[in-house]
Amino acid sequence: MSTEKNFFSHETAVIDAGCEIGEGTKIWHFSHIMSGCIIGRGCNIGQNVVVSPEVVLGNNVKVQNNVSIYTGVTCEDDVFLGPSMVFTNVINPRSAVNRRGEYARTRVGKGASIGANATIVCGHDIGEYAFIGAGAVVTKTVPPYALVVGNPARQTGWMSRYGHKLEFNHEHIATCPESGEKYRLQNGKVSAVDA
Repeated sequence: MSTEKNFFSHETAVIDAGCEIGEGTKIWHFSHIMSGCIIGRGCNIGQNVVVSPEVVLGNNVKVQNNVSIYTGVTCEDDVFLGPSMVFTNVINPRSAVNRRGEYARTRVGKGASIGANATIVCGHDIGEYAFIGAGAVVTKTVPPYALVVGNPARQTGWMSRYGHKLEFNHEHIATCPESGEKYRLQNGKVSAVDA
């Protein structure tokens, strides 16, 4: 932990020695921040959250209540983790079999949002600015800007950086109704069009 505390933690939060927490981060009631994890600047860690060893959270990550982030997970900057969403870290867990050396990695890309009660099966990355709907069960890698919903999760569209569903015209260009940013759909992939 930093020698100088430049973050807020509620008195009921448990923060183990040996973790790194960035400036301006807030850690709320009954959360447990475990040794060896790294939390960036300006994050908000809700109530009853567990951040396990070796987890990396970028800057401005928002973790809502009742989320456990297990070893093997990395969230890039500006990720949103909705209430009670779930990460797994072992494909075939058994109580009587120790699989600590078999943790699968999951990377959540910059600006992605994962809705309430969604489950992310380990080993499947979430692309930047992807949007995982509430209750979705993700069993495969999600491309950048994709909107996925359901169990198992299926892609139903594309999202802007501001979280709006994109409607592409005959030239395969879409405009975000909030930001005015333009996006191009080409070869099954979406990218922002530079202004």
